[in-house]
Amino acid sequence: MVRPPDSVLSAQTRVITPLMKRFHTLDEWLSWQETLHPSEIELGLERVAEVLRRMQLSQPAFTVVTVAGTNGKGSSVAMLEAILRAAGYRVGAYTSPHLLRYNERIRIDGATVTDATLCAAFERIDAARADISLTYFEFGTLAAIDILQRSGVDIAVLEVGLGGRLDAVNVLDADVALVTAIDVDHQAWLGTYRDIIAREKAGILRSGRPAVCSDPAAPASLLAVAASLGAPLSLLGRDFAAQRDGDRWCWQGCDTILSDLPLPALQGAFQLHNAAGVLAVLSALTTDFPVPATAIQQGLQAVSLAGRFQVLPGLPQQVLDVAHNAQSAAALAENLAQQPCTGRTRLVLAMLGDKDIEAVIDCLRPCVDDWYLAPLTVPRAAPVARLQQALANQPVAVFDSVAAAHAAAVASSSTTDRVVVAGSFYTVAAVL
Repeated sequence: MVRPPDSVLSAQTRVITPLMKRFHTLDEWLSWQETLHPSEIELGLERVAEVLRRMQLSQPAFTVVTVAGTNGKGSSVAMLEAILRAAGYRVGAYTSPHLLRYNERIRIDGATVTDATLCAAFERIDAARADISLTYFEFGTLAAIDILQRSGVDIAVLEVGLGGRLDAVNVLDADVALVTAIDVDHQAWLGTYRDIIAREKAGILRSGRPAVCSDPAAPASLLAVAASLGAPLSLLGRDFAAQRDGDRWCWQGCDTILSDLPLPALQGAFQLHNAAGVLAVLSALTTDFPVPATAIQQGLQAVSLAGRFQVLPGLPQQVLDVAHNAQSAAALAENLAQQPCTGRTRLVLAMLGDKDIEAVIDCLRPCVDDWYLAPLTVPRAAPVARLQQALANQPVAVFDSVAAAHAAAVASSSTTDRVVVAGSFYTVAAVL
């Protein structure tokens, strides 16, 4: 037998067959993915696009709605998912980050995928990538596309992880693009001004395909990108509007009025902006995905999302919110002010070091009586000393962990007090 050249043999041996599993558990796969690529984050589409091409997934059979933005992405995805499911469509969703289990990132008709489904997708990706290095997020995005295609979904709602233009999710062309509220965050990758960040978010827009922005003050750069692409852009306040009337509201588009709608089950005044954007997306999809008014009502009432002003049962009242930048912290503060408690408000706070800690604390300061500070157990965690510095001359309690801070806050509270947990997805996850 003639031995093939080393180059051919090397290419052959790089392919992993189903009988040659690299790992057997999801935890093993995820731990390995965290170390595979030289950096945790590397924006760019070339690697993902090439692996997607090898897997013959560059043009999946499902309709794609891509959601970018600084705040409100997860809420908007959840509302779209709930309404489309209520209308009878088979819906897939991809979101990040997760709170408790990685599986939460991919949902098929509302159900999170199994470990076995994820492991099988990772095996296929590993075989296709050969020597292409992928980040943890890129592996997950490819797995989502692969699983959604194999699950036969009618429509997929995909949340951008970071930015838009160079985010792995943007490897697929959006049939409809949604940009939610825009604020300054992830400055190291996206820039330090809203206009620059909005341009990155606008990277998910496609020529001739509808786009929606649910930020009531959309930056001019977003409009400029849409105009240059010839992407018809619907803006909140210009092309569609939401008007609240007590515990009901009305949505008005260019040629449609939906009245007497229930408020979204997700709490917070800003959720009306998110819901308005969602209905504008559904309006853009109406030819292929008509949605009756009853499905809109059912979806708005049924939607749920952990960690977004999530109120736990029992007393003292406990509110969990993943707010981690100035805009989301201001929204949390507004919600707390609109639902005052008669006792004291105690805040359990732990944050990542690359966030604008001072701005977040300044937003929350007026509605907090007692501060309970703790570190996160992740590499990007902010030292507690930095939180203390931002709260100079104000009494604080410092703990070794979020769990300990939360337990102390609850133990110190009466039934009329309130405990709020905020600052990061990691902070909320530590309590949940």
